[in-house]
Amino acid sequence: MTNAAPSYLQRQPNLPLIDGNWEPIDATDLVEIPLLGQVAAGLPMEACLDNATVHVPAKLVRRNTYALRVRGDSMIDSNIFDGDVIIIERYESAENGETAVVLINNHEVTLKKLFIEKSGVRLQPANDSMPPIYLKNEDVQVLGLVMGVMRNPPQAA
Repeated sequence: MTNAAPSYLQRQPNLPLIDGNWEPIDATDLVEIPLLGQVAAGLPMEACLDNATVHVPAKLVRRNTYALRVRGDSMIDSNIFDGDVIIIERYESAENGETAVVLINNHEVTLKKLFIEKSGVRLQPANDSMPPIYLKNEDVQVLGLVMGVMRNPPQAA
């Protein structure tokens, strides 16, 4: 899907992000949140922080909210594409199947669907052409959950 105007998807509890639910961004109802850097939607990448901000719809902002720019295409079946900005609410855990930003071995971050299994954690891409990542529980730390996705977000001045 290509949108020229800034738009967003808001996560509904226990429901996937559905492509037809894009809403235009109302420029009068924006708040500024930190854009902390990039997250890999593909192979995990080294965690690094930026010191930027992005304007997002106020209704997507809760406590401890920040944004990350997506790099890669492992989440395309969840309507999260390379270049999108995702709105993250800090959480330390995730339910099975939730889309989470996770820290791997204390230095790489990735965006995947998280599943707890008997043998550990499965980080599942939302792209059939990419394999899951299997890790031990102690090698994975949940940093937050996706609350919304923005395509062509308005840039902070």
